[in-house]
Amino acid sequence: MASEFDLIRRHFSRPTRHTDLAGGDDAALWRVAPGHQLVVSVDMLVEGRHFFADTDARDLGWKSLAVNVSDIAAMGAAPRWALLALALPEADEAWLAAFADGFYACAEAFDVDLAGGDTTRGPRNLSITICGEVPTGTAIRRDGARAGDDLWVSGQPGRAALALWHLRDHLPLAAPHRDACLAALHRPQPRTDLGPALRGIASAMLDVSDGLLGDLGHILDASGVGAEIDAARLPEALLVDACADAARARLACLSGGDDYELLFTAPAERRADIDALSQRLALPLHRIGHITPPTQGLRLREADGTAVPLTRNGFDHFTG
Repeated sequence: MASEFDLIRRHFSRPTRHTDLAGGDDAALWRVAPGHQLVVSVDMLVEGRHFFADTDARDLGWKSLAVNVSDIAAMGAAPRWALLALALPEADEAWLAAFADGFYACAEAFDVDLAGGDTTRGPRNLSITICGEVPTGTAIRRDGARAGDDLWVSGQPGRAALALWHLRDHLPLAAPHRDACLAALHRPQPRTDLGPALRGIASAMLDVSDGLLGDLGHILDASGVGAEIDAARLPEALLVDACADAARARLACLSGGDDYELLFTAPAERRADIDALSQRLALPLHRIGHITPPTQGLRLREADGTAVPLTRNGFDHFTG
């Protein structure tokens, strides 16, 4: 049976681009570009909590890195280095080879070096520390939203939730949309082009990992503001087509997680810049509402003009 160090050399030792010294010593060495800040985040995926036991290892390798890259993009930064800690129930070389293929495919796609890590025996647990760079003073934080700012979201939030319900609860999905929903769940695409392009435009930003409403709450808390969402502007049409259930589509759009789209605020006078950015990146950017004073809380403005109070994890009438 291969030793721990044989497994690391075999599956997780590849040439690096941004790293002076990667795995094989007591620590990695890297240099941050002059005039830049280091951006660091850590995330964990636990079998049975964050992914099914039978999840394809290549997909899991991709996703374990992609969800961390998304955190760097949400700061307006560029990803550079990752540290990988693996707890594995057994030294399954076929599983490791497939996981490594998916991981390195994501690393290549988003220009990330694997700079080191650790392995141990235990219940399957994947923990990644991700590091990136951003010009000093330009990171986009959660605490910059102001009343009057527009509220935007990228791409198509809700597809990953539909895929999860399809796999777990056997929710039927229309064939033309099923593969796209499953891809959103298993192979998320962090918005590394959009995040840095929003420096100087967005006033606050984060990625949607726990549901649009839940994550919006973090911006509202950090910035001390409220928000109103315009129901007519929500990107729900594709979700309705996928599941043939308007209420389920709205729940997925507003409360489904795992999409890793970017949710951001920006002054109204930057609408033309954001529209131009959407065209340049060929990425839909949806203006779904606006930021309000904190006394107004979080609410949804229906098409008929009525305002519906929202909780941060869904509509009151979905649970009533």
